[in-house]
Amino acid sequence: MNRILRNIRWGSALAWALPVLFLALFYFYPLGSIVLFGLQRLLGEGTAALQALNLAYFWRVFRFTVYQAALSTLLTVLLGLPAAYLFARYEFRGKTLLRSLSTIPFVLPTLVVAASFNALFGPRGWANLAAINLLGFREAPFTLTNSLTAILIAHVFYNLTIVIRLVGDVWSRLDPRLTQAARCLGATPWQAFWKVTLPLLLPAIFSASLLVFIFDFTSFGVILILGGPRYATLEVEIYYQMTALFNFPTAVILSLIQLGCTLVLTIIYNRLSEKVTRPLPLAGQKRVLSRLSKPSQKFFAFLVISFLIAFQILPLLALVGRSVVYAGWERGERGLTTPTLSFAAYQEIFINRRASLFYIPPIRAIAISVAYGLMTVFLGLGIGLAAAWFLSRQQESAVLERLRRWLEPLILLPLGTSSVTLGLGFLLAFGKPPFDLRASPLLIPLAHTLVAFPFIVRSLLPALRSIRPRYHQAAAVLGANPWQIARRVDLPIIGRAVLVGGVFAFGISMGEFGATALLTRPEYPTLPIAIYRFLGQPGELNYGQAMALSVLLMTITAAGMILIERFRSGEVGEF
Repeated sequence: MNRILRNIRWGSALAWALPVLFLALFYFYPLGSIVLFGLQRLLGEGTAALQALNLAYFWRVFRFTVYQAALSTLLTVLLGLPAAYLFARYEFRGKTLLRSLSTIPFVLPTLVVAASFNALFGPRGWANLAAINLLGFREAPFTLTNSLTAILIAHVFYNLTIVIRLVGDVWSRLDPRLTQAARCLGATPWQAFWKVTLPLLLPAIFSASLLVFIFDFTSFGVILILGGPRYATLEVEIYYQMTALFNFPTAVILSLIQLGCTLVLTIIYNRLSEKVTRPLPLAGQKRVLSRLSKPSQKFFAFLVISFLIAFQILPLLALVGRSVVYAGWERGERGLTTPTLSFAAYQEIFINRRASLFYIPPIRAIAISVAYGLMTVFLGLGIGLAAAWFLSRQQESAVLERLRRWLEPLILLPLGTSSVTLGLGFLLAFGKPPFDLRASPLLIPLAHTLVAFPFIVRSLLPALRSIRPRYHQAAAVLGANPWQIARRVDLPIIGRAVLVGGVFAFGISMGEFGATALLTRPEYPTLPIAIYRFLGQPGELNYGQAMALSVLLMTITAAGMILIERFRSGEVGEF
């Protein structure tokens, strides 16, 4: 028995060491390189370095970054709470499908989200086309792109499901007898909600709000495509300083500012998420759900469902429509444009019309993205399984138990760290000896794995925690070692969760743009990089190809989300 316990402790120690070494080498070391470079810059040049930053301009950029993130978060929470209540408290036809469709925007790359709203409200979007053809406008009346309104709408579209899931999952399990008791004591429905339900929901609401704020604070693709130069944020400014001005020191100092903010926010989020997972007066979901019977309930459901369909499905349909008609537009009399069905944009993906030796066909970008995605799945699941297995176990040793409590917040740190900052850290850390990986094909998959790592662990943890300890005890008594227990007991139970984590990792890798934009080599573009290049080039055909590639990327991520909903273990999950 002592030998079995010793083997279990060694297995636990190895399971802890693997994710810690990964985070140390590919998270803390790159970020430490940024900090070291920034300190050297400040110590070497003193106040001259700060004066060169144009502090007034960058302070304005920082204020706008916080402002747009706060406003986006407020709108997301206000619009998401009614939908969270509907999903939490009522059963209706098509609920599972609508829940799946409402989740698709979150897993879409931000670049595709930006392209979707560009296709709907851009200068050449459907709204302007309808205004010109149907209402007689001679010029495009909608100027939603390059505006704060476009940024806010896209952020709400992208993050609405966070509120629906995090708040709705807690709301769906609050025991209805609590509010019933309050009503029996004379409380009105509003008083019962304000004094009973809301205090229990506040940790989930604050947790969801903070997570949305982190994503909005570090938003990159949405700001880059829809905001324009007037609405630059810290994330975009870091990218601009790196790629356009080649001002490496300024980019590093801005990354330090952003890094400090996101790390503080992530620590606060982890504390709030711990409160969400504490025991609450919960009830089974079947006891909470009820049918839509009253006219007021049906009207409320109609409004919420109509909003979700119009707000979250229409931009995706606009993207699909633009990809098959834009290349076929013909300009007629009085400047009107007549859309005609054409698949020229998809056909051009496979053609090099100029016969250029330096031409990189989009189909190659798709193949590169798939290869990076598969490598990310392999690396992410290998490290994520070890981390999730360690976190799910109550450790026998006091030292290992203390390490387990420290590991969970560490795993969440990449979630709140800017992908552009991570890319900059990779350039600093792995662009010189002793870890010179500039020519290595693993550099980008490693960055993608770091971004996907928190999602993988959070997908695996609920399934692993559902395994009863007596299963392990019985296997150990029968002579199984930790490896055999993991392979023959744990793996069959968590098979679906592994699939969910793998699909998450693949989808995140396929759509990752921030870190890839800094790390990719020109001859090895990924799908998001190819989309961004086409959007930056003039001409209808280039725009059509950008839309076509966006549809392909959207289709891949949407299929992944449907698989996740189909195979998710249980109904409680953070993502």
